Amino acid sequence: MDHSPGRYSKYLKLINIGIHVLLINTTIWYFDKPIFNNPFQIIYINTSWLIIAYMSDFYNTYRFTGLTKLIARLVIQYIVFFLAYFSFYAITQQSFNVVLHIKIFTVLLIGLLIVRFFFYFSLRAYRKHGGNFRKVVIIGNSSNDKTLKDFFMTRSEYGYKFMGFFSDKPSDNKKYMGDFNQSFDFILDNSIDEIYCSLTEISKNKIIEFIKFSEDNYKTLKFIPKAEETLRREVNLEYYDYIPLLTLRKNPLSKPIESIIKRSFDILFSLLVIVLIMSWLTPILWVLIKMESRGPLFFTQIREGLNGKQFYCYKFRSMYQNELENVIQTKKNDQRITFMGKFIRKTSIDELPQFINVFLGSMSVVGPRPHMLTQGKKFKEIVDKYAVRHFVKPGITGLAQVKGFRGEINSKADIQNRVKYDLFYIENWSLLLDLKIIVLTLFNTVKGEEKAY
Repeated sequence: MDHSPGRYSKYLKLINIGIHVLLINTTIWYFDKPIFNNPFQIIYINTSWLIIAYMSDFYNTYRFTGLTKLIARLVIQYIVFFLAYFSFYAITQQSFNVVLHIKIFTVLLIGLLIVRFFFYFSLRAYRKHGGNFRKVVIIGNSSNDKTLKDFFMTRSEYGYKFMGFFSDKPSDNKKYMGDFNQSFDFILDNSIDEIYCSLTEISKNKIIEFIKFSEDNYKTLKFIPKAEETLRREVNLEYYDYIPLLTLRKNPLSKPIESIIKRSFDILFSLLVIVLIMSWLTPILWVLIKMESRGPLFFTQIREGLNGKQFYCYKFRSMYQNELENVIQTKKNDQRITFMGKFIRKTSIDELPQFINVFLGSMSVVGPRPHMLTQGKKFKEIVDKYAVRHFVKPGITGLAQVKGFRGEINSKADIQNRVKYDLFYIENWSLLLDLKIIVLTLFNTVKGEEKAY
């Protein structure tokens, strides 16, 4: 059977592996030639890289895999490989030249990044000019199907060639190729690679027919969910012995390595903020806040954290003490806010004590923002999947916040958008995504945000 041009993903993987292995060995040889007098050590180094890559799916990347995720995988692969490399010296009790190996791993990291960037941008450019493409059709013509069609037609760098759509509802669109039954011959005659079926329009019996057709003709079959089901639901298939089970949500932070990386970053980052900023800023704020109003320096409030466990969230006090502070959310021009409070809220300085929460482990630097208990109870009732936010630790900042959804919640749409971005963050976490959110948070703070009041 003929396939569309560009079906050489397996060769790209082999080329990638070969370049990485060559880069590792060349770098080590350049800085430390005596290592090659020990064949066992060289075999150990190369085997370690390949085993770690296999276990972490390092080379299982797809045309729709984003650059952030690719770099995150590289960082994890690099860190684990370094630990395995260092373990050899610990086990064999050989001397370890720290300066020499800093040079080796610095050059290696730079080289790996260059290779990854080169492949990523070269492939995107090649696909944009018509190479390495896959022919696709859409079975259906709902709103979600039209959005996917626009994606295929405008984002050529992903390498999809949209050949048309089929629907039992006739259309005058030039890309309309016929009804469902006519699609089968078209797919075979035009060597279509991937079929996207709409769950909105297609019947259950027809789905079964398309599944059988795709299996018999070696076609990739994917399903477009109904619009109301697209709030970041992802299904993962697992096996208990030979029993297939579906997990409805992916959570990278449930994996030990990713969890350790995030926690280590939280400890280091929070410690730096506490030592370098809060150590001298706290006494100054204590004087300024106490001069303006009576009450404590810190405002504490019970909020819901990981797996629904409650914790005390710390902030610098920005309000006059009042009976409604744990019931009513801060509003624009809120009379309860002090003059000093307006400044520290506008600059987000009031959030700094939450780095203590991060250091103690009840929060993370980046994650879904924790809400007041009264708000959380209300949102669980009106927003689907709201409680999924508690699958990870709450954060000082988050993806929803840098996308503009922070501060006062005035409508159901406000909290729905927050949940949408929070769930995306949970399912697509990476250390690089955390760093990106932190940089955007700092940029927005300096720029000034309309909802920071």
